[in-house]
Amino acid sequence: MADGTHRNLLDIRQDIDAIDEQLVALLSRRVELAQEVGRVKGKDNTPYFTPERERQIYEKLDRINPGPLRHRQLSAIFREIISAARAAEKPLVAAYWGPPGTYTNLAAIETFGTSSNLTPQDSIQDVFRAVEHGNADYGVVPVENSVAGIVPETLDMFPQTNVKICAEIYIPIHHHLLSVATSLLDIERVYSGPQPAQQCRRWLRANVPNAQIIEVVPTSKAAEAALGDPKSAAIANTLGAETVGIPILVEHINDNPSNRTRFIVLGYNEPAKTGNDKTSVMFNLRNRPGELVTALRAFEAHGVNLMMIESRPAQRATFEYIFYCDCAGHRTDDSLRSAIETLKSYALETTILGSYPYRDPLDI
Repeated sequence: MADGTHRNLLDIRQDIDAIDEQLVALLSRRVELAQEVGRVKGKDNTPYFTPERERQIYEKLDRINPGPLRHRQLSAIFREIISAARAAEKPLVAAYWGPPGTYTNLAAIETFGTSSNLTPQDSIQDVFRAVEHGNADYGVVPVENSVAGIVPETLDMFPQTNVKICAEIYIPIHHHLLSVATSLLDIERVYSGPQPAQQCRRWLRANVPNAQIIEVVPTSKAAEAALGDPKSAAIANTLGAETVGIPILVEHINDNPSNRTRFIVLGYNEPAKTGNDKTSVMFNLRNRPGELVTALRAFEAHGVNLMMIESRPAQRATFEYIFYCDCAGHRTDDSLRSAIETLKSYALETTILGSYPYRDPLDI
């Protein structure tokens, strides 16, 4: 206190109890308002997951936060508040590439909170199908990693389905070595998915050079395999270790401490324009010299920044390719709308995969 005196523990705890009572009352009122919002959304057929609105909430929290709570701590608290409130509006089902304990599971929790019904799927394809067939409201899949690059299984599904991208999220990747063994000297096998193994390649070579790398997908299944094999280890995250119940032998074995993965949320609603958005586009071209250069000039001509471009083989034709690109801006922006119209005049087919709030990969 200002005069140097200290209150006793009982008085402090009484103040905490009083604040808790106020918090419960305020949270109950907030959920009641969310239910009222849900009734309005139901009448207007408005989506229950609105990442643009949630972004506004988190940005406002950052502005008004007086401390000592850090921004990430306050955001984590409100993520669960929003999740509970959203569940009171309408319980949402979000499919993710499982089983529980994967990084995609973490991305689903970061996006929807624990009050949503998060359902694991056996493959990325199954996540797309769950959304397309109405078995899930949304889906969460990885699309690219800052070290290993694009996730081809995700891009290859877009020509096969009509689902859209309605949000993105970045998750920091912290790989650990899990094992029931007590020493690295005992490790003869390491179970890992292809991307985690690649992202820990230098560490593995330096610390378990003679161990056999056995590919297991996804990472949580690697942890399950290592749990039953005393001369093995697995590369997985903390959630995977906790889910399976296997100890962490060595923490943070990834070669790049800044490693992160971008995940996308699949659905059918398009978020409203926020002023800081990203649009994903898919297109294919005639197999002629200079076609790609000509197509990309459509973006340059209208001042649109390309943030990513990838090509994947077209499954319906040999040695033909489909191109995917992420552009800065919302599809309703004049510059991007004009660029896409110009692109359509060059491309055989052009599909907008979605416009959604841009997430800074460093803001995690």
